[in-house]
Amino acid sequence: MLSKTMQEALNKQVQMEAESSQAYLAMASWADIQPGLQGVTAFFYKQSDEERVHMLKLITFINERGGFAIVPPLEQPILTFRSLQNAFSEFLKHEIKVSDSINDIVHQALSEKDYATHNFLQWYVTEQMEEERLARTLNEKLELIGEDKSGLYLFDRDIMAYRGPGK
Repeated sequence: MLSKTMQEALNKQVQMEAESSQAYLAMASWADIQPGLQGVTAFFYKQSDEERVHMLKLITFINERGGFAIVPPLEQPILTFRSLQNAFSEFLKHEIKVSDSINDIVHQALSEKDYATHNFLQWYVTEQMEEERLARTLNEKLELIGEDKSGLYLFDRDIMAYRGPGK
């Protein structure tokens, strides 16, 4: 059985995952109208889908543990970006924010001696390590490329390879 405070924390994470899905969907839509960014577009659509899966896992867990998962209202995400680098910088900032939130809930689970929730959240801890590494790698690549159009072409072509095995 989830405590009321744990249920609230997990529901806040449901909202964060939903916001992530929306933010990456907006990034995909923005990329889709930029010339030649089909790979980036597909990447962000896939990221959006993954975040929705993360949200659904949380909803299922909350309800299975005797809580009540709340489907949250969402604010409008950022819709346009100054550049591809700006979009990926926002991607990294967002992933760091999600990691911080997960870490706070892990700490709370340990404080409450809620080992079932702690165990469940370990998947998210590992996932966030991977997501931050990916976001940092892509930001580093874009920093190296700068405004070089041939580099941007290769970045767009190769981005799907950065999803890693099983992603």
